[in-house]
Amino acid sequence: MNFDYSDKVKALQRRVQGFIDEHVYPNEATFVRQVAEGDRWQPTRIVEELKAKARAQDLWNLFLPESEYGASLTNLEYAPLAEIMGRSPMASEAFNCSAPDTGNMEVLVRYGSPEQKKQWLEPLLEGKIRSAFAMTEPKVASSDATNIESSITRDGDSYVINGRKWWTSGIGDPRCKILIFMGKTDAKNPDRYKQQSMILVPRDTPGIKVLRMLTVFGYDDAPHGHGEVLFENVRVPASNILLGEGRGFEIAQGRLGPGRIHHCMRQIGVAERALELMCKRSQNRVAFGKRLAENDITLERIAQSRIEIDQARLLVLHAAYMMDTVGNKAAKQAIAEIKVAVPNMTLQVVERAMQLHGGGGVSQEFPLASMWAHSRTLRFADGPDEVHRRQIGRLELRKHG
Repeated sequence: MNFDYSDKVKALQRRVQGFIDEHVYPNEATFVRQVAEGDRWQPTRIVEELKAKARAQDLWNLFLPESEYGASLTNLEYAPLAEIMGRSPMASEAFNCSAPDTGNMEVLVRYGSPEQKKQWLEPLLEGKIRSAFAMTEPKVASSDATNIESSITRDGDSYVINGRKWWTSGIGDPRCKILIFMGKTDAKNPDRYKQQSMILVPRDTPGIKVLRMLTVFGYDDAPHGHGEVLFENVRVPASNILLGEGRGFEIAQGRLGPGRIHHCMRQIGVAERALELMCKRSQNRVAFGKRLAENDITLERIAQSRIEIDQARLLVLHAAYMMDTVGNKAAKQAIAEIKVAVPNMTLQVVERAMQLHGGGGVSQEFPLASMWAHSRTLRFADGPDEVHRRQIGRLELRKHG
């Protein structure tokens, strides 16, 4: 395994980092201010301006491997770019590389019909619209997706959808025009992994009601947001089904693998930013007559953070390499490993940085509190730690008969 970045990737790293240094970091305070002004759920002017600049510089849709729609980068090549984007909460969207749109675009590229690609994929690729993914449900343990109770019922030339979802990320954004919905088309199928299907649901279809927007440790994540959504007799054309009835789990595995690794790639960037803040704070803050950097405990925490970040990065690169060489399904153990290891690592690094910043670390003065909140949610998103550990353990046992 050769993890040395090619000249092409090194050039893209310089360009992405240069864009963030010049346009993203200086405008982070502007983004926070614009979100707070007026209607929090309206898109911010600054992100729209950054998107136009990034697209003009051909730093756009970098995430799609093995596709004529992307930048022709492998997962291994995209990893260091996603890491850089992860350093700022507004960067990924500026490059049209933010969730859940990336995962939904992956689904449409892999499983969408030509008509579905024309109607929904193309405007997503152009950044004209946004999307949402409706899978998790409040009444069942959605860590086991076979528990899903929502129904997708055939009625002539249509499907009728009923159910209640939550953590439907992106539903609060007025640019959200399409949802991918997972529900059961055949609840009595003896193979419980063929009971579910996925279907495209236009946001303006009658019967979709956002019951409330959910907070994450007090953050509403506007203008993106995470909603609890009721679907009551929502009727869509039968042609909106993805790949066919009973193929929902198959699609989910194709979608969640890239989604999980993208989260982990960005989390490396979050941890790097936290370590950077920790180092700067330790050199500039004086307590009990000396800089914090002169305390052995501070040096130990900085050193441990560097070790853990480098370990996690190599694990992510290994998973990306496996996805590129043997495919997402065969790489499932490597993907599960990073999904457990990386958010937990990031939490540790951010925790140390917060402690070094004192009371300011939990305030809006620094980005550390929001970093911590987001990183903590990733121990649930796309499957909780326990599910991934269970899979890793079972796969490991198979190697020994």
